[in-house]
Amino acid sequence: MPNKTLILEKQVFQQKVVRMAYQIAEDYADEKKLIVVGIKENGAILAKQLQKQIAKIADFDVKYCELSIDKDNYQKDVPALTIDTKELKNANVILVDDVINSGGTLIYGAKFLLEFPVRRLSTAVMVNRDHRRFPIKADYVGLSLATTMQEHIQVDFDKQGKGVAYLE
Repeated sequence: MPNKTLILEKQVFQQKVVRMAYQIAEDYADEKKLIVVGIKENGAILAKQLQKQIAKIADFDVKYCELSIDKDNYQKDVPALTIDTKELKNANVILVDDVINSGGTLIYGAKFLLEFPVRRLSTAVMVNRDHRRFPIKADYVGLSLATTMQEHIQVDFDKQGKGVAYLE
């Protein structure tokens, strides 16, 4: 097993979630509704945490939903949402994933959401790497980290949803 280096411990991870939530709440302060869409698995866990934090501080309605997309075969996958797509009409949407590597999963998730008449689409990730193959960026970032192509970022959540991040 390769060596793991802890890059975000639980307390710092949670502080970054709160900071990102405040940034999002400030940027959407004049809106009435926000939908936080988490990419299934870790992105969904992070999105749920963001949704709860934003709801605590915002004066607008904040909904959560999950986007199922096959991260290993996103080009051939048919994504699915856990809400009725009619709710996306004129909605402000934040697409959330745990780590942005090449940008493939995030751009295909964004492409799917843009098939609906959303009002505004932003992206959020906990860890941003600089190895893009696709022209997408994260609007809200917990941690930006320059890594080599051989290194891997792993975000893990415990049963209570507390997150940590490792560099492998």
